[in-house]
Amino acid sequence: MKNQIEQTPWGIRSVSFWSVVVLALGIIFIGSRFILQPEIGAVGYGFPFQNEQDIVYGKIKGIRDIFSGIVLLPLLYMRMRKAVAWVFTIAVAVPAFDFLLILSYNGPADLAHLLIHGITALVMIITCVLLFYGITSQDKN
Repeated sequence: MKNQIEQTPWGIRSVSFWSVVVLALGIIFIGSRFILQPEIGAVGYGFPFQNEQDIVYGKIKGIRDIFSGIVLLPLLYMRMRKAVAWVFTIAVAVPAFDFLLILSYNGPADLAHLLIHGITALVMIITCVLLFYGITSQDKN
């Protein structure tokens, strides 16, 4: 009898595994940058700070970004492919809404930031498909 938390043979031989690792570490890096250098983080995001009081919002964003990356690490360590797939699928909303925020406030002329958020969302969507439907080298056995 199968249970819902059954682990599948998925891990370091899988493209989807490494895609999640890279994206998780990337968002941890971005969050750390928002905490350590919030002004630089804000410019990279697409909305530079207008005044000194905005810095606290950058640090708040940094904490949330670090959490978003760290939450995936135990699931990766335990090789819980379906759990990673569901968490990652929900997380696609973040870069998708970031894209919409940049578009609505900065307009289509801010192509660089639109591409950063849009490509991130696209890579995450492709990774989700691989997580749910991809075949790893172990699955072929």
